[in-house]
Amino acid sequence: MLIAEIANIEAGLKPIKKDCSLDSIDHKMLKQDQNINIQRYEVAKIRLNKLKVAYINIDNKEYGVCQECEEDIHIERLKLMPESKYCVACMSELGL
Repeated sequence: MLIAEIANIEAGLKPIKKDCSLDSIDHKMLKQDQNINIQRYEVAKIRLNKLKVAYINIDNKEYGVCQECEEDIHIERLKLMPESKYCVACMSELGL
């Protein structure tokens, strides 16, 4: 699903050319939409890379252990965010 989302975002990342039929406000709105898509793309690519690392490390005994307090990360958190490196308490404490 994330890979499909990245592909959809990539399709909308084509450069915006100045079109004579667009006024400056329309052009600015298109540029703003493109900037939002670029940010979404970057966030999605980062998450995909983190998921790949988590998948590689899933059999490692350190997977699922908080890097801060060294306690087990709750299974429900790992189901939602398999790339988690910190438990909820440490995430809050660290301000991440």
